[in-house]
Amino acid sequence: MIISKTPFRISFFGGGTDYPAWFKEYGGQVLSTTIDKYCYLSVRHFPPFFPYKHRIVYSKTEEVNEIGEILHPAVKAALQFFKVEKGLSIHHDGDLPARTGLGSSSSFTVGLLHALHALQNQEISKEELAKEVVHMEQDILKESVGSQDQVAVTYGGFNKITFSQNGEFRVESVQVSNEQVKELESSLRLYFTGFSRTASEIAKTQIENTKNRVQELTQMHQMVDEGIRILKEDKGLEEFGRLLNETWQIKKGLSDKITTPEIDAMYEKAKKAGAFGGKLLGAGGGGFLLLLIPQDKQESVRQALQDFLEVSFHFENNGSQIIYKNHKA
Repeated sequence: MIISKTPFRISFFGGGTDYPAWFKEYGGQVLSTTIDKYCYLSVRHFPPFFPYKHRIVYSKTEEVNEIGEILHPAVKAALQFFKVEKGLSIHHDGDLPARTGLGSSSSFTVGLLHALHALQNQEISKEELAKEVVHMEQDILKESVGSQDQVAVTYGGFNKITFSQNGEFRVESVQVSNEQVKELESSLRLYFTGFSRTASEIAKTQIENTKNRVQELTQMHQMVDEGIRILKEDKGLEEFGRLLNETWQIKKGLSDKITTPEIDAMYEKAKKAGAFGGKLLGAGGGGFLLLLIPQDKQESVRQALQDFLEVSFHFENNGSQIIYKNHKA
């Protein structure tokens, strides 16, 4: 039995510049952090006493004899990639729902590949694991996804991730004081919009629009360094919130599928109640709204958004981990 634990992530700035269609021409960068909400995957060899060989449990339960019969695309691709011959039981649990803008799809794939390596007694570095998942999602599954999520959740932490034109990436921890990190952390809240969406469908339209959005994506690229500067120079949370608002306004123009009238109304309510700024996480269209709210306004925002589920969280620094390993089970 192997159990992996992989965090979800929130992205502040630079989203959209992590798509290969962009960074292979212009370079890209993002500012993001992982949070203490996790995807757990248990993987073990399945006893041969059942009328099926593989059992996969997520929002559905699949019981199949052949890998080719598996419906879950990432599980099917992973087992084919590892040339799995013995029967497997794979069980997923998540702290937050899928398709909500927190990188959950990549957290699942990172956690699954990490666990499969551990099941085969293979050590793998964070760099190798992130590259393997990028390859699987973009090249094997042909999904319209960027490259930030796979790297962010594998490494963990509050990082600037840079994507080079040659396809390589670099992860740099953002060096700011513990006091600033705590202040930022305690001022951030997630509010669930009430519906989820498939990120790759929205991202596809964004990718198709890339060549027409050079100015906007260049601005979003520059905001990464501006956001870090605000934190390092201790310019205050209001300034950071202003920048979040600015990036959200630009992001909405990248595709007509990113926001909805309901999400816009929700955001305006939060702003009127005292939020400095925020943005919809992930590709857009639904999921979680990230808001930066000063301590003295959090209750008024809570009242204004009382119809929506609020989630508080803390930053985390560990990335994907194997938390249980027993080859005898």
